[in-house]
Amino acid sequence: GPRVRFGPSPTGFLHLGGLRTALYNYIFAKKYQGTFILRVEDTDQNRVVPGAAEGIEDMLDWAGIPPDESPGRGGPAGPYVQSLRLELYRRASAALLDSGAAYRCFCTPQRLELLRREALRSQQTPRYDNRCRHLTATEVAQKLSQGLDFVIRFRLEKGVEPFQDLVYGWNKHEVAEVEGDPVILKGDGFPTYHLANVVDDHYMGITHVLRGTEWLASTSKHLLLYKAFGWEPPQFGHLPLLLNKDGGKLSKRQGDIFLERFARDGFLPEALLDIVTNCGSGFTEKQMGRTLEELISQFEVGRITTHSALLDLEALPEFNRIHLTRHIENQGLRQRLVRELQGLVELVYGDQQMDPDVLKNEYVERVLLLRKGHISLLKNLVSSDYSYLWVRPSVSRQQLQSISAEVDEIGKLVLGLMTRQAAALTMEELNKDLRSLQKQTRETKYSSMMQLLRLVLSGRQHGPSVAEMMVTLGAQEVCGRIHRALSS
Repeated sequence: GPRVRFGPSPTGFLHLGGLRTALYNYIFAKKYQGTFILRVEDTDQNRVVPGAAEGIEDMLDWAGIPPDESPGRGGPAGPYVQSLRLELYRRASAALLDSGAAYRCFCTPQRLELLRREALRSQQTPRYDNRCRHLTATEVAQKLSQGLDFVIRFRLEKGVEPFQDLVYGWNKHEVAEVEGDPVILKGDGFPTYHLANVVDDHYMGITHVLRGTEWLASTSKHLLLYKAFGWEPPQFGHLPLLLNKDGGKLSKRQGDIFLERFARDGFLPEALLDIVTNCGSGFTEKQMGRTLEELISQFEVGRITTHSALLDLEALPEFNRIHLTRHIENQGLRQRLVRELQGLVELVYGDQQMDPDVLKNEYVERVLLLRKGHISLLKNLVSSDYSYLWVRPSVSRQQLQSISAEVDEIGKLVLGLMTRQAAALTMEELNKDLRSLQKQTRETKYSSMMQLLRLVLSGRQHGPSVAEMMVTLGAQEVCGRIHRALSS
Protein backbone atom coordinates (compact mmCIF):
# COMPACT_ATOMS: atom_id res chain seq x y z
CA GLY A 1 0.00 0.00 0.00
CA PRO A 2 0.96 3.66 -0.26
CA ARG A 3 3.27 5.32 2.26
CA VAL A 4 2.49 8.93 3.12
CA ARG A 5 3.96 11.32 5.66
CA PHE A 6 3.14 14.40 7.68
CA GLY A 7 6.26 16.46 8.37
CA PRO A 8 5.67 19.27 10.86
CA SER A 9 8.39 21.54 12.26
CA PRO A 10 8.47 21.32 16.06
CA THR A 11 8.26 25.10 16.43
CA GLY A 12 5.01 25.24 18.40
CA PHE A 13 1.59 23.71 18.78
CA LEU A 14 -0.28 21.80 16.10
CA HIS A 15 -2.82 24.14 14.49
CA LEU A 16 -5.85 23.56 12.29
CA GLY A 17 -3.89 23.92 9.03
CA GLY A 18 -1.45 21.23 10.17
CA LEU A 19 -4.28 19.04 11.40
CA ARG A 20 -5.92 19.24 7.98
CA THR A 21 -2.71 18.21 6.16
CA ALA A 22 -2.21 15.33 8.60
CA LEU A 23 -5.86 14.30 8.19
CA TYR A 24 -5.71 14.12 4.39
CA ASN A 25 -2.58 11.97 4.66
CA TYR A 26 -4.20 9.74 7.29
CA ILE A 27 -7.39 9.32 5.22
CA PHE A 28 -5.39 8.55 2.07
CA ALA A 29 -3.37 5.90 3.93
CA LYS A 30 -6.43 4.24 5.51
CA LYS A 31 -8.47 4.34 2.30
CA TYR A 32 -5.81 2.38 0.39
CA GLN A 33 -4.48 0.16 3.23
CA GLY A 34 -1.28 2.16 3.43
CA THR A 35 0.99 3.59 6.13
CA PHE A 36 0.83 7.05 7.70
CA ILE A 37 4.19 8.36 8.93
CA LEU A 38 4.94 11.26 11.27
CA ARG A 39 8.35 12.79 10.58
CA VAL A 40 9.64 15.66 12.70
CA GLU A 41 11.41 18.24 10.51
CA ASP A 42 13.67 20.03 12.98
CA THR A 43 16.56 21.08 10.75
CA ASP A 44 16.06 24.76 11.62
CA GLN A 45 17.47 24.30 15.12
CA ASN A 46 17.04 27.98 16.12
CA ARG A 47 13.26 27.67 15.96
CA VAL A 48 12.83 24.33 17.72
CA VAL A 49 10.61 24.51 20.82
CA PRO A 50 11.32 21.83 23.48
CA GLY A 51 8.40 19.43 23.86
CA ALA A 52 6.68 20.60 20.66
CA ALA A 53 7.36 17.35 18.76
CA GLU A 54 5.83 15.24 21.55
CA GLY A 55 2.92 17.69 21.73
CA ILE A 56 2.20 17.26 18.02
CA GLU A 57 2.17 13.47 18.31
CA ASP A 58 -0.10 13.69 21.39
CA MET A 59 -2.54 15.89 19.49
CA LEU A 60 -2.66 13.49 16.51
CA ASP A 61 -3.53 10.74 19.01
CA TRP A 62 -6.16 12.98 20.63
CA ALA A 63 -7.64 13.77 17.22
CA GLY A 64 -8.01 10.05 16.47
CA ILE A 65 -5.55 10.03 13.55
CA PRO A 66 -2.44 8.44 15.11
CA PRO A 67 0.61 7.75 12.92
CA ASP A 68 1.67 4.16 12.16
CA GLU A 69 5.37 5.07 12.30
CA SER A 70 6.71 8.05 14.27
CA PRO A 71 9.35 9.21 16.76
CA GLY A 72 7.12 7.93 19.60
CA ARG A 73 6.12 4.62 18.01
CA GLY A 74 9.29 3.86 16.06
CA GLY A 75 9.19 1.84 12.84
CA PRO A 76 11.36 0.28 10.13
CA ALA A 77 12.51 3.53 8.45
CA GLY A 78 13.68 5.53 11.47
CA PRO A 79 14.90 7.62 13.05
CA TYR A 80 11.81 9.79 12.38
CA VAL A 81 13.49 13.02 13.50
CA GLN A 82 15.61 14.82 10.90
CA SER A 83 18.29 16.06 13.32
CA LEU A 84 19.10 12.38 13.99
CA ARG A 85 19.65 11.70 10.26
CA LEU A 86 22.51 14.15 9.57
CA GLU A 87 24.92 11.45 8.38
CA LEU A 88 22.43 10.50 5.68
CA TYR A 89 22.25 14.08 4.35
CA ARG A 90 26.03 14.41 4.52
CA ARG A 91 26.47 11.27 2.40
CA ALA A 92 23.78 12.42 -0.04
CA SER A 93 25.40 15.82 -0.59
CA ALA A 94 28.84 14.18 -0.93
CA ALA A 95 27.39 12.02 -3.73
CA LEU A 96 26.10 15.14 -5.50
CA LEU A 97 29.50 16.86 -5.08
CA ASP A 98 31.18 13.81 -6.64
CA SER A 99 28.86 13.80 -9.64
CA GLY A 100 29.17 17.55 -10.13
CA ALA A 101 25.47 18.14 -9.43
CA ALA A 102 26.41 20.19 -6.36
CA TYR A 103 29.30 22.46 -5.42
CA ARG A 104 30.86 24.13 -2.39
CA CYS A 105 30.05 27.80 -2.00
CA PHE A 106 32.47 29.96 0.00
CA CYS A 107 30.55 33.25 -0.25
CA THR A 108 30.37 35.09 3.10
CA PRO A 109 27.08 36.11 4.69
CA GLN A 110 28.24 39.73 4.14
CA ARG A 111 28.53 39.21 0.38
CA LEU A 112 25.11 37.54 0.20
CA GLU A 113 23.59 40.42 2.17
CA LEU A 114 25.12 42.95 -0.27
CA LEU A 115 23.68 41.01 -3.24
CA ARG A 116 20.31 41.05 -1.54
CA ARG A 117 20.36 44.79 -0.87
CA GLU A 118 21.49 45.62 -4.39
CA ALA A 119 18.67 43.53 -5.88
CA LEU A 120 16.08 45.22 -3.69
CA ARG A 121 17.49 48.64 -4.57
CA SER A 122 17.02 47.95 -8.28
CA GLN A 123 13.58 46.42 -7.54
CA GLN A 124 14.54 42.86 -8.37
CA THR A 125 13.94 39.61 -6.52
CA PRO A 126 17.08 38.78 -4.54
CA ARG A 127 18.85 35.64 -5.78
CA TYR A 128 22.30 34.13 -5.48
CA ASP A 129 24.44 34.87 -8.58
CA ASN A 130 25.92 31.33 -8.73
CA ARG A 131 29.44 32.75 -8.49
CA CYS A 132 31.01 29.73 -6.77
CA ARG A 133 29.57 27.38 -9.41
CA HIS A 134 32.50 28.41 -11.63
CA LEU A 135 35.38 27.76 -9.19
CA THR A 136 38.03 25.40 -10.53
CA ALA A 137 39.15 22.32 -8.58
CA THR A 138 42.40 24.15 -7.75
CA GLU A 139 40.54 27.20 -6.38
CA VAL A 140 38.31 24.96 -4.25
CA ALA A 141 41.34 23.06 -2.86
CA GLN A 142 43.05 26.36 -2.07
CA LYS A 143 40.00 27.74 -0.17
CA LEU A 144 39.63 24.46 1.74
CA SER A 145 43.31 24.59 2.77
CA GLN A 146 42.71 28.11 4.16
CA GLY A 147 39.95 26.56 6.32
CA LEU A 148 37.23 28.79 4.86
CA ASP A 149 33.60 28.08 5.78
CA PHE A 150 31.36 26.77 3.03
CA VAL A 151 27.85 25.57 2.28
CA ILE A 152 26.84 23.10 -0.41
CA ARG A 153 24.63 24.33 -3.24
CA PHE A 154 22.68 22.36 -5.81
CA ARG A 155 23.27 23.25 -9.48
CA LEU A 156 19.86 24.09 -10.98
CA GLU A 157 19.62 22.92 -14.59
CA LYS A 158 17.47 24.65 -17.19
CA GLY A 159 14.70 22.71 -18.89
CA VAL A 160 12.65 21.08 -16.15
CA GLU A 161 10.17 18.38 -17.10
CA PRO A 162 6.51 18.96 -16.29
CA PHE A 163 4.97 16.75 -13.61
CA GLN A 164 1.37 15.82 -13.01
CA ASP A 165 0.11 17.02 -9.64
CA LEU A 166 -2.77 14.99 -8.18
CA VAL A 167 -4.68 18.22 -7.49
CA TYR A 168 -3.27 20.92 -9.78
CA GLY A 169 -2.72 18.80 -12.89
CA TRP A 170 0.26 19.39 -15.20
CA ASN A 171 2.76 21.81 -13.75
CA LYS A 172 6.30 23.07 -14.10
CA HIS A 173 8.36 25.93 -12.74
CA GLU A 174 11.52 26.96 -14.57
CA VAL A 175 13.38 27.40 -11.29
CA ALA A 176 16.82 28.03 -12.84
CA GLU A 177 15.48 31.13 -14.57
CA VAL A 178 14.02 32.77 -11.48
CA GLU A 179 16.31 31.75 -8.62
CA GLY A 180 19.93 31.14 -7.79
CA ASP A 181 21.34 27.71 -6.92
CA PRO A 182 19.81 26.71 -3.56
CA VAL A 183 21.78 25.73 -0.48
CA ILE A 184 21.20 22.05 0.32
CA LEU A 185 23.63 21.63 3.23
CA LYS A 186 24.32 24.50 5.62
CA GLY A 187 27.66 25.27 7.27
CA ASP A 188 26.53 23.61 10.49
CA GLY A 189 25.97 20.28 8.70
CA PHE A 190 22.18 20.60 8.78
CA PRO A 191 20.29 20.20 5.50
CA THR A 192 17.76 22.66 4.12
CA TYR A 193 14.17 21.53 3.57
CA HIS A 194 14.83 20.84 -0.11
CA LEU A 195 17.53 18.22 0.50
CA ALA A 196 16.06 16.72 3.69
CA ASN A 197 12.58 16.12 2.29
CA VAL A 198 13.90 14.48 -0.89
CA VAL A 199 16.41 12.25 0.91
CA ASP A 200 13.94 11.23 3.61
CA ASP A 201 11.02 10.61 1.26
CA HIS A 202 13.34 8.35 -0.75
CA TYR A 203 14.72 6.36 2.20
CA MET A 204 11.35 6.19 3.97
CA GLY A 205 9.76 4.75 0.83
CA ILE A 206 7.19 7.57 0.54
CA THR A 207 4.94 6.94 -2.49
CA HIS A 208 2.66 10.00 -2.33
CA VAL A 209 3.47 13.46 -0.98
CA LEU A 210 0.34 15.34 0.06
CA ARG A 211 1.42 18.74 1.32
CA GLY A 212 0.37 22.38 1.37
CA THR A 213 0.17 24.30 -1.88
CA GLU A 214 2.95 26.65 -0.68
CA TRP A 215 5.40 23.92 -1.80
CA LEU A 216 3.99 23.62 -5.33
CA ALA A 217 6.54 26.04 -6.85
CA SER A 218 9.44 24.14 -5.20
CA THR A 219 8.40 20.76 -6.57
CA SER A 220 10.25 21.22 -9.89
CA LYS A 221 13.40 21.87 -7.85
CA HIS A 222 12.80 18.70 -5.82
CA LEU A 223 12.30 16.71 -9.02
CA LEU A 224 15.68 17.97 -10.28
CA LEU A 225 17.19 16.61 -7.05
CA TYR A 226 15.51 13.21 -7.58
CA LYS A 227 16.92 13.16 -11.09
CA ALA A 228 20.43 14.08 -9.86
CA PHE A 229 20.30 11.18 -7.36
CA GLY A 230 18.87 8.82 -9.98
CA TRP A 231 15.86 8.11 -7.78
CA GLU A 232 12.23 7.47 -8.72
CA PRO A 233 10.19 10.43 -7.35
CA PRO A 234 6.91 9.97 -5.45
CA GLN A 235 3.62 11.37 -6.75
CA PHE A 236 2.80 14.86 -5.54
CA GLY A 237 -0.56 16.30 -4.55
CA HIS A 238 -0.71 19.85 -3.24
CA LEU A 239 -3.52 20.81 -0.89
CA PRO A 240 -5.11 24.26 -1.22
CA LEU A 241 -4.62 26.66 1.68
CA LEU A 242 -6.90 26.77 4.70
CA LEU A 243 -7.97 30.40 5.20
CA ASN A 244 -10.29 32.44 7.41
CA LYS A 245 -13.79 32.77 6.05
CA ASP A 246 -12.88 36.33 4.93
CA GLY A 247 -9.99 34.87 2.89
CA GLY A 248 -7.18 35.96 5.23
CA LYS A 249 -4.54 33.68 6.74
CA LEU A 250 -5.51 31.88 9.94
CA SER A 251 -4.02 33.88 12.76
CA LYS A 252 -1.71 31.88 15.02
CA ARG A 253 -1.12 34.99 17.10
CA GLN A 254 -4.47 34.86 18.85
CA GLY A 255 -3.73 31.21 19.64
CA ASP A 256 -7.25 30.40 18.57
CA ILE A 257 -6.38 27.82 15.94
CA PHE A 258 -4.22 25.55 18.07
CA LEU A 259 -5.59 22.08 18.79
CA GLU A 260 -4.65 22.35 22.47
CA ARG A 261 -7.11 25.21 22.83
CA PHE A 262 -9.99 23.28 21.26
CA ALA A 263 -9.21 20.23 23.41
CA ARG A 264 -9.12 22.39 26.55
CA ASP A 265 -12.40 24.10 25.63
CA GLY A 266 -14.06 20.72 25.37
CA PHE A 267 -14.60 20.40 21.61
CA LEU A 268 -14.78 16.85 20.29
CA PRO A 269 -11.97 15.91 17.89
CA GLU A 270 -14.59 14.61 15.43
CA ALA A 271 -16.08 18.11 15.19
CA LEU A 272 -12.68 19.52 14.18
CA LEU A 273 -12.03 16.79 11.60
CA ASP A 274 -15.52 17.39 10.22
CA ILE A 275 -15.21 21.19 9.96
CA VAL A 276 -11.74 21.25 8.34
CA THR A 277 -12.83 18.77 5.65
CA ASN A 278 -16.25 20.36 5.24
CA CYS A 279 -14.75 23.66 4.16
CA GLY A 280 -12.28 21.85 1.89
CA SER A 281 -12.89 19.36 -0.88
CA GLY A 282 -12.11 15.77 -1.78
CA PHE A 283 -15.33 14.16 -0.54
CA THR A 284 -18.49 13.00 -2.25
CA GLU A 285 -20.87 14.70 0.17
CA LYS A 286 -20.96 17.90 2.18
CA GLN A 287 -23.25 17.15 5.12
CA MET A 288 -22.31 18.11 8.69
CA GLY A 289 -21.74 15.39 11.23
CA ARG A 290 -19.50 13.04 9.23
CA THR A 291 -17.44 10.56 11.20
CA LEU A 292 -13.86 9.63 10.34
CA GLU A 293 -15.12 6.31 8.86
CA GLU A 294 -17.47 8.25 6.58
CA LEU A 295 -14.70 10.65 5.57
CA ILE A 296 -12.48 7.70 4.63
CA SER A 297 -15.18 6.00 2.58
CA GLN A 298 -16.19 9.24 0.79
CA PHE A 299 -12.65 10.42 0.03
CA GLU A 300 -11.33 10.65 -3.54
CA VAL A 301 -8.11 12.51 -4.21
CA GLY A 302 -9.45 13.55 -7.63
CA ARG A 303 -12.23 15.49 -5.92
CA ILE A 304 -9.83 17.90 -4.22
CA THR A 305 -10.23 21.27 -5.95
CA THR A 306 -7.66 24.04 -6.16
CA HIS A 307 -9.93 26.55 -4.39
CA SER A 308 -8.71 27.75 -1.01
CA ALA A 309 -10.70 26.27 1.84
CA LEU A 310 -12.49 28.95 3.85
CA LEU A 311 -12.90 28.01 7.49
CA ASP A 312 -15.84 29.47 9.43
CA LEU A 313 -14.93 28.82 13.07
CA GLU A 314 -18.20 30.38 14.23
CA ALA A 315 -19.87 27.23 12.94
CA LEU A 316 -17.75 24.97 15.18
CA PRO A 317 -20.23 24.88 18.11
CA GLU A 318 -22.92 23.69 15.69
CA PHE A 319 -20.60 20.96 14.34
CA ASN A 320 -19.83 20.01 17.94
CA ARG A 321 -23.52 19.91 18.87
CA ILE A 322 -24.16 17.35 16.12
CA HIS A 323 -21.20 15.15 17.14
CA LEU A 324 -22.02 15.48 20.85
CA THR A 325 -25.57 14.34 20.09
CA ARG A 326 -24.18 11.30 18.28
CA HIS A 327 -21.94 10.51 21.28
CA ILE A 328 -24.87 10.80 23.69
CA GLU A 329 -26.95 8.45 21.54
CA ASN A 330 -24.19 5.82 21.48
CA GLN A 331 -24.20 3.76 24.66
CA GLY A 332 -20.45 3.21 24.89
CA LEU A 333 -19.54 6.82 24.12
CA ARG A 334 -22.27 8.01 26.49
CA GLN A 335 -20.60 6.30 29.48
CA ARG A 336 -17.43 8.30 28.79
CA LEU A 337 -19.47 11.51 28.73
CA VAL A 338 -21.14 10.57 32.03
CA ARG A 339 -17.71 10.25 33.68
CA GLU A 340 -16.52 13.48 32.11
CA LEU A 341 -19.61 15.38 33.22
CA GLN A 342 -19.32 14.00 36.77
CA GLY A 343 -15.77 15.38 36.83
CA LEU A 344 -16.94 18.79 35.56
CA VAL A 345 -19.73 18.96 38.15
CA GLU A 346 -17.31 18.21 40.99
CA LEU A 347 -14.88 20.79 39.62
CA VAL A 348 -17.47 23.58 39.33
CA TYR A 349 -19.88 22.79 42.18
CA GLY A 350 -17.79 20.66 44.51
CA ASP A 351 -17.38 23.35 47.17
CA GLN A 352 -21.12 24.13 47.31
CA GLN A 353 -23.72 22.10 49.20
CA MET A 354 -23.82 19.27 46.71
CA ASP A 355 -26.00 16.26 47.30
CA PRO A 356 -24.12 13.03 46.42
CA ASP A 357 -27.25 11.87 44.55
CA VAL A 358 -26.61 14.32 41.71
CA LEU A 359 -23.40 12.46 40.85
CA LYS A 360 -25.15 9.11 40.47
CA ASN A 361 -24.67 7.57 37.02
CA GLU A 362 -28.41 7.23 36.39
CA TYR A 363 -29.10 10.89 37.16
CA VAL A 364 -26.18 12.23 35.10
CA GLU A 365 -27.09 9.95 32.20
CA ARG A 366 -30.71 11.11 32.30
CA VAL A 367 -29.60 14.74 32.16
CA LEU A 368 -27.45 13.97 29.10
CA LEU A 369 -30.24 12.16 27.28
CA LEU A 370 -32.73 14.92 28.02
CA ARG A 371 -30.48 17.83 27.01
CA LYS A 372 -29.22 16.00 23.91
CA GLY A 373 -29.35 18.33 20.93
CA HIS A 374 -29.79 21.40 23.16
CA ILE A 375 -26.15 21.77 24.16
CA SER A 376 -23.16 22.31 21.89
CA LEU A 377 -20.48 21.58 24.51
CA LEU A 378 -20.62 19.20 27.47
CA LYS A 379 -19.45 22.02 29.75
CA ASN A 380 -22.62 24.01 28.90
CA LEU A 381 -24.29 21.71 31.45
CA VAL A 382 -22.24 23.19 34.30
CA SER A 383 -22.98 26.80 33.30
CA SER A 384 -25.01 28.91 35.73
CA ASP A 385 -28.22 28.26 33.78
CA TYR A 386 -27.94 24.60 34.73
CA SER A 387 -26.78 25.05 38.32
CA TYR A 388 -30.26 23.91 39.45
CA LEU A 389 -29.35 20.39 38.31
CA TRP A 390 -26.38 20.06 40.63
CA VAL A 391 -27.17 22.23 43.66
CA ARG A 392 -30.46 21.78 45.52
CA PRO A 393 -31.85 25.22 46.34
CA SER A 394 -32.52 26.33 49.87
CA VAL A 395 -35.49 28.69 49.84
CA SER A 396 -37.41 29.75 52.92
CA ARG A 397 -41.15 29.59 53.18
CA GLN A 398 -41.15 33.36 53.82
CA GLN A 399 -39.53 34.06 50.43
CA LEU A 400 -42.20 31.96 48.77
CA GLN A 401 -45.07 33.48 50.72
CA SER A 402 -44.01 36.96 49.69
CA ILE A 403 -44.69 35.87 46.09
CA SER A 404 -48.01 34.17 46.77
CA ALA A 405 -50.02 33.31 49.85
CA GLU A 406 -51.18 30.08 48.21
CA VAL A 407 -47.83 28.33 48.56
CA ASP A 408 -49.31 25.11 49.99
CA GLU A 409 -52.16 24.93 47.50
CA ILE A 410 -49.82 25.40 44.53
CA GLY A 411 -47.36 22.88 45.96
CA LYS A 412 -50.10 20.25 46.34
CA LEU A 413 -51.46 20.89 42.84
CA VAL A 414 -47.98 20.39 41.30
CA LEU A 415 -47.30 17.28 43.41
CA GLY A 416 -50.58 15.84 42.17
CA LEU A 417 -49.66 16.68 38.61
CA MET A 418 -46.25 15.00 38.99
CA THR A 419 -47.72 11.71 40.24
CA ARG A 420 -50.15 11.66 37.31
CA GLN A 421 -47.53 12.73 34.77
CA ALA A 422 -44.45 10.89 36.02
CA ALA A 423 -44.34 8.47 33.10
CA ALA A 424 -44.23 11.00 30.25
CA LEU A 425 -42.93 14.44 31.12
CA THR A 426 -42.79 16.56 27.98
CA MET A 427 -42.45 20.33 27.76
CA GLU A 428 -45.63 20.73 25.64
CA GLU A 429 -47.78 18.66 28.02
CA LEU A 430 -46.36 20.37 31.11
CA ASN A 431 -46.94 23.86 29.77
CA LYS A 432 -50.60 22.96 29.12
CA ASP A 433 -50.98 21.35 32.56
CA LEU A 434 -49.40 24.28 34.40
CA ARG A 435 -51.81 26.69 32.64
CA SER A 436 -54.79 24.65 33.83
CA LEU A 437 -53.38 24.31 37.39
CA GLN A 438 -53.15 28.08 37.67
CA LYS A 439 -56.90 28.31 36.94
CA GLN A 440 -57.48 26.17 40.06
CA THR A 441 -55.81 28.77 42.33
CA ARG A 442 -57.90 31.54 43.87
CA GLU A 443 -55.85 34.67 43.28
CA THR A 444 -52.32 33.74 42.09
CA LYS A 445 -51.41 35.10 38.64
CA TYR A 446 -49.71 32.72 36.19
CA SER A 447 -46.50 34.79 36.24
CA SER A 448 -46.38 34.69 40.05
CA MET A 449 -46.99 30.95 40.08
CA MET A 450 -44.09 30.44 37.65
CA GLN A 451 -41.86 32.73 39.70
CA LEU A 452 -42.69 30.67 42.78
CA LEU A 453 -41.98 27.34 41.06
CA ARG A 454 -38.76 28.62 39.55
CA LEU A 455 -37.54 29.62 43.01
CA VAL A 456 -38.51 26.24 44.49
CA LEU A 457 -36.79 24.32 41.70
CA SER A 458 -33.65 26.41 41.18
CA GLY A 459 -33.36 29.03 43.90
CA ARG A 460 -32.93 31.61 41.12
CA GLN A 461 -35.03 34.33 39.52
CA HIS A 462 -33.79 33.66 35.98
CA GLY A 463 -32.81 30.72 33.84
CA PRO A 464 -34.50 28.02 31.75
CA SER A 465 -38.28 27.70 31.63
CA VAL A 466 -40.02 25.96 34.52
CA ALA A 467 -41.22 23.19 32.21
CA GLU A 468 -37.68 22.58 30.99
CA MET A 469 -36.40 22.34 34.56
CA MET A 470 -39.15 19.91 35.49
CA VAL A 471 -38.44 17.67 32.52
CA THR A 472 -34.71 17.65 33.14
CA LEU A 473 -34.93 17.15 36.91
CA GLY A 474 -37.54 14.41 36.59
CA ALA A 475 -40.69 13.86 38.64
CA GLN A 476 -38.97 12.37 41.69
CA GLU A 477 -36.51 15.25 42.11
CA VAL A 478 -39.23 17.87 41.49
CA CYS A 479 -41.43 16.35 44.20
CA GLY A 480 -38.51 16.18 46.61
CA ARG A 481 -37.75 19.89 46.11
CA ILE A 482 -41.38 20.89 46.57
CA HIS A 483 -41.70 18.82 49.78
CA ARG A 484 -38.53 20.39 51.17
CA ALA A 485 -39.69 23.91 50.37
CA LEU A 486 -43.11 23.37 51.96
CA SER A 487 -41.65 21.97 55.15
CA SER A 488 -38.91 24.59 55.54
